[in-house]
Amino acid sequence: MTLSDKIHAEIADAGGWLPFDRFMSLALYAPGLGYYAGGRRKFGRLPSEGSDFVTAPEMSALFGRALARQVAQAMAASGCREVMEFGAGSGALAAHLIAELDTLGAGLVRYRIVELSAELRERQRERLAPFMGETGDRVEWLDTLPDAIEAVVVGNEVLDAMPVQLIAFDGQVWRERGVVTAGAGFAFDDRDSPLRPPLDTGFVPGTVTEIHAQAEAFTRTLAQRLQRGAAFFIDYGFPEAEYYHPQRRGGTLMCHQAHLADADPLVAVGDKDITAHVNFTGIALAGQDAGLVVLGYTSQANFLLNCGIAELLGEASLSERAMAHRLLAEHEMGELFKVIGFAPQHAPLDAIGFQRGDRSHRL
Repeated sequence: MTLSDKIHAEIADAGGWLPFDRFMSLALYAPGLGYYAGGRRKFGRLPSEGSDFVTAPEMSALFGRALARQVAQAMAASGCREVMEFGAGSGALAAHLIAELDTLGAGLVRYRIVELSAELRERQRERLAPFMGETGDRVEWLDTLPDAIEAVVVGNEVLDAMPVQLIAFDGQVWRERGVVTAGAGFAFDDRDSPLRPPLDTGFVPGTVTEIHAQAEAFTRTLAQRLQRGAAFFIDYGFPEAEYYHPQRRGGTLMCHQAHLADADPLVAVGDKDITAHVNFTGIALAGQDAGLVVLGYTSQANFLLNCGIAELLGEASLSERAMAHRLLAEHEMGELFKVIGFAPQHAPLDAIGFQRGDRSHRL
């Protein structure tokens, strides 16, 4: 069975209409068929490498090395000796973090990875083989989230890959956007729904936007299980007021293939990534309501500079500096990407990554 066949079958079983978040889940994660479950290389600097997009860890090792300083501080403050990464991709961030944490003498005992893709797990195992330790279990892969977490949690471009609900406004009512069969392909179809944006900013007719129920549910679950440590998530997105600005009438849903972007998730299904920007206000509130304290929220550039990337740049080669500059430049990743940090309420942390330029007041 192909991925399209599977989705068509689910649409039929659901009565002819599938909510977009379920469609997105199948397109990305259907076992053995979805985009992240297939053998195609996803991460890389150039399309000639067969990749579809580049993430910060592939762009420069200085990203992980700077982040490691924040992780090391959180480990020392909480007494944790474990790091847990969600969605480790190619394994590049894990490799950079482990190496730098060892250099810093952070006392890392175990690096645990929660990864849904079996194919990506194998790539990560190859990349992280040098870091497995004498007993071969220093790096561990988990199928599910543990009931209790005592670790410093990191996630780079994880929240944006969680399936979203789509809603459309016709000028009078909001309707949920789903997917129906259209010949051999797919088409959008809107149905009555109680779903609404979290705030009304004067939306214009024709507006389409996203609701992040799964990412917020993930944050609440993490909050309930994080007994000791901290959590840091890096992703592209906005505070709620910017996310649902009336001028953003097309929403933020985007696809990536061969380093090109398009806004049509219904074609080349399974062959390209589907993402949406993060509503960081929703993530912050979900964490707070479930018992976490927000340590800070800022741009990626501010966060990395607070964590000492300028010092690392001073020791880097010219080519390394050029690549790392893209992590900081406002017109590249420096401003679009944000970082949010959490910790249990009983153990707040004066996190170094938010010491200057904290924007928590904008959430």
